[in-house]
Amino acid sequence: MTIMAVDPVLARRAEIQRIAQATDHRRELLSKLALLACRACLVIVLIPLVALLAYVVIRGASAWSWAFFSHLPTPAGIPGGGIWNAIVGSFIIDAMAAAGAIPFGIAAGLFLAESSGRIAGVVRLAADVLSGVPSIVVAIFAYAILVSHGIGHFSAIAASFAIGVLMLPVIMRASETAIRGVPGVLSEAGLALGARKATIARRVILPAALPGLITGVLLAVARGAGETAPLLFTAIGSQYFSISPTKPIAAIPLVIYQNGIQAYPDLVKIAWGSALFLVVVILFLSVGSRLVAARLRRVRSD
Repeated sequence: MTIMAVDPVLARRAEIQRIAQATDHRRELLSKLALLACRACLVIVLIPLVALLAYVVIRGASAWSWAFFSHLPTPAGIPGGGIWNAIVGSFIIDAMAAAGAIPFGIAAGLFLAESSGRIAGVVRLAADVLSGVPSIVVAIFAYAILVSHGIGHFSAIAASFAIGVLMLPVIMRASETAIRGVPGVLSEAGLALGARKATIARRVILPAALPGLITGVLLAVARGAGETAPLLFTAIGSQYFSISPTKPIAAIPLVIYQNGIQAYPDLVKIAWGSALFLVVVILFLSVGSRLVAARLRRVRSD
């Protein structure tokens, strides 16, 4: 009498091994087919992305020159104009929007990460809903609040408010995820030493979550930099150089929209050059956020 005849566990294990060996070839074939299907889907997804980037580079690279980045726009039909005023205007709008959205977004993310009650659930749901709201709705809201009834005219302040509203949910959810990734033993160690929760959050939790926070902030800025609808209802654009936040101001998305629908080839060329510049800026922010986060994680681990 064998051991397997005596021990039913060993007999069952041997039966499972026999069945697994019998179906090994079929499972290996299915695995290869699934991997091939995933690679085919990846190629299908990358085709329109690569085609779009290549088309923008081909159409926009010819517009780039020193004058393109350093000169002001010229009247329609006169070649040689640039987007210097739009570069400065976009920087002002996005900088003010980030300055307002980053503190509130990180504070809200810290609250969501540390709380699990009904209020936190409502705030989390509001952030998710706001992140899916079309930018045109936010533009109309900013127009009604600031342009129509608040300041009374188009301005960079109204544009930064609209862009900041779009940045806020991205920063909130990214901050919550980054803070939840901090080991709980750090907070417990701080509490054991007698530190207050505010001190622990400021000196322990936020520095430990810094890589994720930076990633979320830069991704939010990248999203805000490419929005056009809020600027149409708030900043409206300008052909002049202006750094006043209380006046209408130029921006790169507005240049792309306004020049891209013109009948003059020179203005269309400037629109394509501006589109390429915006793509490069967003790509730099997206890649830069990941590089900075990876470097901070490596430094912290060392």
